Amino acid sequence: MNANARLTTAQRPLLRATALNRLYGINKGCQDINLQLHAGEVLGVVGESGSGKTTLLRCLSGHEAIDSGQVFYRQTNEISLHDLNEAERRRLVRSHWGMIHQNPRDGLHLELSAGANIAEGLMAQGMRNYAAIRELARQWMQRVELDPARIDDKPGTFSGGMQQRLQIARNLVTQPSLVFMDEPTGGLDVSVQARVLDLIRRLVRELGVAVVLVTHDMAVARLLADRLIVMRNSRIVETGLTDQILGDPQQPYTQLLVSSILQV
Repeated sequence: MNANARLTTAQRPLLRATALNRLYGINKGCQDINLQLHAGEVLGVVGESGSGKTTLLRCLSGHEAIDSGQVFYRQTNEISLHDLNEAERRRLVRSHWGMIHQNPRDGLHLELSAGANIAEGLMAQGMRNYAAIRELARQWMQRVELDPARIDDKPGTFSGGMQQRLQIARNLVTQPSLVFMDEPTGGLDVSVQARVLDLIRRLVRELGVAVVLVTHDMAVARLLADRLIVMRNSRIVETGLTDQILGDPQQPYTQLLVSSILQV
């Protein structure tokens, strides 16, 4: 019996990657990645542009094929993500995961109303009572600080910050166990970023959802992440608790990243 099998359900990681590789050329992509994410934990993946952060997120979320290695997700039993067929992978994503994009338009159906965007996941999970679905959509609009009176408005009539809050509601209304976030405030004005970050932090804690957060902004990682992975040239160069990484970075590259937030 291996070590992972001896762990209790609560101790077993929700998501783990072993010897994960996806390369487009020398040091382009991600290579030799080993990581674990536990239920309710926020794992920040940081590094400069081109370090491999987004490739790693796409591999972990099943949006990108891998060259070698494994990604495992624990439901009742652990499953190998890249051994699933396309239909099985879509079912897993729809039932258990969320994905929040940097550009909210990539995560919304612009032709549908705000309420319909929130309701889509509920209907995909089998909910059919129209009145109950609409009421939940209204509640979630309020929960993400959107006016419920705008439930029938199209996302294109909302500001960028409002669209991002709508995308957050669309992903969290189904109470997923895991959400992937790719620079969730990267495209927002500075004046809007703090409000959206506070909203994400509050809802993640309230729901107990696990998060893989990709960001180049160490200040965002400091606010949201429990633990950090630092990437450079497609590899993990340092990992640890957020407070440890920020308080005592070991690698010269990490020291440079940390200094960027100390100077703000």
